[in-house]
Amino acid sequence: MRLTPLLFLFPALLSGQGRGVDPADLLKPLRDSWPTYNGDYTGRRYSALTQVNQSNVKHLTLAWMTRLNAGPGGGGGFGRGGRGGGGFGGNSVPVIVGGEGTTDFNAGGGSIKASVLAVDGTLYLTMPDNAWAVDARDGRELWHYYWKTKGGTHIGNRGLAMWNSYLYMETPDDYLVSLDARTGKERWHKTIAELSQGYFSTPAPVVVGNHVLVGTGNDIDAPGFLQSFDPETGDLQWKFYTVPMKKGDPGLDSWASLDAARHGGGQTWIPGAYDPETRLYIFGTGNPTPAYTTGTRGEGDNLFTCALVAVNVDTGKMAWYYSTSPHDMHDYDSAQTPVLVDGVIDGKPRKLVLTAARNGYFFTLDRITGERLVTAKYGLLTNWASGLNKNGAPRHDPLKDATIGGAIVSPTSGGTINWEPPAFSPDTGLFYTAEGNGFSIFYLTDVDPRGSMGLGGKEEDFAGDAGSYLTAIDYKTGKAVWRHPYYGNGGGGGLLATAGTLLFAGDGAGNLVAHDVTNGKPLWNTRIGNVTNAPQTFLLDGRQYVICATGDTLWAFVMY
Repeated sequence: MRLTPLLFLFPALLSGQGRGVDPADLLKPLRDSWPTYNGDYTGRRYSALTQVNQSNVKHLTLAWMTRLNAGPGGGGGFGRGGRGGGGFGGNSVPVIVGGEGTTDFNAGGGSIKASVLAVDGTLYLTMPDNAWAVDARDGRELWHYYWKTKGGTHIGNRGLAMWNSYLYMETPDDYLVSLDARTGKERWHKTIAELSQGYFSTPAPVVVGNHVLVGTGNDIDAPGFLQSFDPETGDLQWKFYTVPMKKGDPGLDSWASLDAARHGGGQTWIPGAYDPETRLYIFGTGNPTPAYTTGTRGEGDNLFTCALVAVNVDTGKMAWYYSTSPHDMHDYDSAQTPVLVDGVIDGKPRKLVLTAARNGYFFTLDRITGERLVTAKYGLLTNWASGLNKNGAPRHDPLKDATIGGAIVSPTSGGTINWEPPAFSPDTGLFYTAEGNGFSIFYLTDVDPRGSMGLGGKEEDFAGDAGSYLTAIDYKTGKAVWRHPYYGNGGGGGLLATAGTLLFAGDGAGNLVAHDVTNGKPLWNTRIGNVTNAPQTFLLDGRQYVICATGDTLWAFVMY
């Protein structure tokens, strides 16, 4: 009986928490653990685990579920095969409190949109202002860290990064926080952007060697940037701006003026992928600002917004870029997850990067040079472009810009895909993504030629929907190989592919579904509510677990 108090005084002692994540671990293909945002550096979200496969997935059953209580209160509920309350055995988990907030303002946790790190039998996850360690065997909370915020937009948080036994998270009020993974105690926190300038930070950091790569977001007229911090001290190593910031910077001639470029957007709010052969970190950038008017930014491509950008991870210098939405006029951020693949194009082996962009187009590029190899329209009714330009990118059609009378456009500003991670299976050679085909009418509400700030100056009314799908794309052509229809906004919070020839996703109707990766046929489902993050998998004690979240609740499934 004396064991129980120790369990709650020192939960990490009994949880199996170990050495954490050696940076060299992140260079390995994804298998037993889940040590970074996309599982590994490729962005494929493809696990080599095969224990759960097409022949036995019907036996997948609930192992546990736990509801996480965000905020400065006590620990969350616990249930093995059902919902509990008040923590394991009725005890509460102490909350470690940090932050720069001067009041008890609590914005609430919202939904779990984070990737969950699965390391050494422990799960690490976040909601805005909150981080948890959870025992992967039974869902019991080990510790809870709460950040007292100054404010900021609490739209979501994509998760944690890990370096050895240290964790890193971003906060809505623009701090990078480092925690001890074994205890949840704060090591340090550093400012990464100015809250007063409208920045809010949602991405999961990514660790590459001795670099903690950090992005941020903003919906007002401010420059985007990516930063690298020292994982031990938190010192800034380099800062890369995604728009020209001074005379002589590349891309300046694509803006009306230097002042327009310096307020031009291009935010870095989704983690990228890393190629260890070239030392290039490849990521997507957000929309230009102002988003819907050109009075200040001019009629050029507005570089390097709505683009894939490759920077050297050691220097922060740009190696190449490719604009996927030159001169964007519909808030079609290109911050979607890039996927690295070694493939064949026109009979020749190539090192590739793939992306299904928010604007309804799919791209295959050479990831060493940035050369465009494939451009294809994958949105069924995507209509905002008038063909392709000389670089093979969609050419913006002024007739589809927001007008006083209204322009009917597909996709909506939410895109065919938004932030939700795709997946890629080397077994099929197919790229998988959720696909939404909505229509909106874009009305211009500010006719001042100087334009409006941020996302202002327009009104958007939903005008119809041509369906939502789970879509498989051939990267060699960009064409859809098959589409599986979803109810409503399918795809949930992203996708997971496994060597068990399975593809896991939320279906928009409250189900987690396992699909046949070759044709999209549903093979198993469980009704748990709308899935809010991308499903994941890991191996523990000889069993393969599949996990996902619905709102503030984390679910784990296994075969007994």
